[in-house]
Amino acid sequence: MTDTVLDRFLRYVVIDTQSDPSSSAQPTTEKQKDLGRVLVDELLKIGLSDAHLDEHGYVYATIPANSDKTVPVICFCSHMDTAPDFSGMDVKPQVVSNYAGGDIRLIGDSSRVIRVAEHPELKNQSGNDIVTTDGTTLLGADDKAGLAEIMTAAQILVDNPDIRHGTIKILFTPDEEVGRGVNKVDLGKLGADFAYTMDGETAGHIEDETFSADGVEISISGVAIHPGFAKDRMENAIKIAGAIIDRLPKNLSPETTEGKQGFIHPVGVTGSMEKASLSFIIRDFTDEGLVEKEAMLETIVKQVMSAYPGSTYHFQVTEQYRNMKAVLDRHPEIVENALEAVRRAGMTPVRGSIRGGTDGSRLSFMGLPCPNIFAGGHAFHSPLEWVSRQDMEKAVATIVELAKIWEERA
Repeated sequence: MTDTVLDRFLRYVVIDTQSDPSSSAQPTTEKQKDLGRVLVDELLKIGLSDAHLDEHGYVYATIPANSDKTVPVICFCSHMDTAPDFSGMDVKPQVVSNYAGGDIRLIGDSSRVIRVAEHPELKNQSGNDIVTTDGTTLLGADDKAGLAEIMTAAQILVDNPDIRHGTIKILFTPDEEVGRGVNKVDLGKLGADFAYTMDGETAGHIEDETFSADGVEISISGVAIHPGFAKDRMENAIKIAGAIIDRLPKNLSPETTEGKQGFIHPVGVTGSMEKASLSFIIRDFTDEGLVEKEAMLETIVKQVMSAYPGSTYHFQVTEQYRNMKAVLDRHPEIVENALEAVRRAGMTPVRGSIRGGTDGSRLSFMGLPCPNIFAGGHAFHSPLEWVSRQDMEKAVATIVELAKIWEERA
């Protein structure tokens, strides 16, 4: 078993772990456990004797304390699944050694090019080793980079007992990409006081703020009738759904928003003449913003439905996760220690917010405050995804330094 962060990463990405939003099982796909078993085997070989995979697809392990101080128990967390947005099967990672700059054309699909103009962080990667896909799949740096970094840091801490640290917990989760990453986590068994997800992007970045998120399901019942006799009688549910989508505000979509702006985003539509369904995700950095956007969406639905008196609709909102900042602001030392770890690992820390969510969003509200630390990947959920070996190594160093800082400051 090789133990560099790059070797680990290349081992993990070839295991297909795509999650499935249409599945009601936990985990949503059994193949996620294939990686879980590999990780447990490696953790046991490192020497973490309690490492195990539970029936729900979670991997738990403990690095025992080697300090006499009473140090808070911290946890490092990453998710094993890859996004359903693009294929994660038969991943063929490519390593561009000693990157010399310029665009990177992917060998499996020459129409796909990682362009510097669209990926400006490449300008900071000169001389680094860049891992890409061959263009036919996603890479899985989200979040197998995080897995490789935590595993490598665990090996370092175990092999170097002179590095003093408190008890450290490891948690690898399934189904983060479909919003169910912590549905079945056993926080009592985990036994941590605080946690950090290794699931961010650019090296040096720490995020303590996420979107708040809801899902909206709209079902429409139209009036079905034989098209030959439909004059003034048919109300086609497909057309009703289309009219709703057409009226969505153009300035509140993912492709027209940035920074702290939220959005209304249709992610699914199915239907027949009689019945149609629309699925949306709603995102904002405040709960008030979520409520406003949901009210706006339902107003659009009502306006459209007014032209179809024989049809009805059902509008259901489901809470997904909330902005972690409300919790983390009560424990400033969690983020401050992470910022200091980034400094000690040789970077200038950047504190920011995520236009998305992590397992840490929900863990924070479950009683385990949990900001997000960079893992180094870019262009997640796409065939243009990439990560550099050097940025993963910086993340490993950040984990090790963070373990030391908590012990020093105890």
